[in-house]
Amino acid sequence: MNTLGNIIEIFSAKRGKQTKIRPVVDELVMIKNYGIKNDKFAGKNENSTVMIIGKKAYDIAKDNNIELELGSYGENILLDFDPHIYPIGEILSIEDVELEIMQNCKLCNKLSVFDSRLPKLVELHRGIYCKIIKSGIIKKNLRVKHL
Repeated sequence: MNTLGNIIEIFSAKRGKQTKIRPVVDELVMIKNYGIKNDKFAGKNENSTVMIIGKKAYDIAKDNNIELELGSYGENILLDFDPHIYPIGEILSIEDVELEIMQNCKLCNKLSVFDSRLPKLVELHRGIYCKIIKSGIIKKNLRVKHL
């Protein structure tokens, strides 16, 4: 297994709580074929239950004078590398957890709430959706590897 990088921060939005920025959490309990325990998207579409984004999306915003708090893209996992360089079907391993890259996030106009230019600026680095194929717990600063 090759190390790809590290987790910068983790986030989860609870059911019934509407927030513009996804809150930071201490851990993500990842449940195979279900999603993240207590996350508002758990149990819905298992192929897009986990959103991963690279720091590059925040760098693009900053380079365009758009200041964002971490969690603004709606991600669950923020990485110190760009996950978009890996193909659909790639397996990412974080401790005991295994995630399969299912698709790139689509252009999201909800990001316009921060700046009208943002959706187009980060279109190719908006994030990736993953499916949980092996359960476990994810915390900040863990290494991300691929099988």
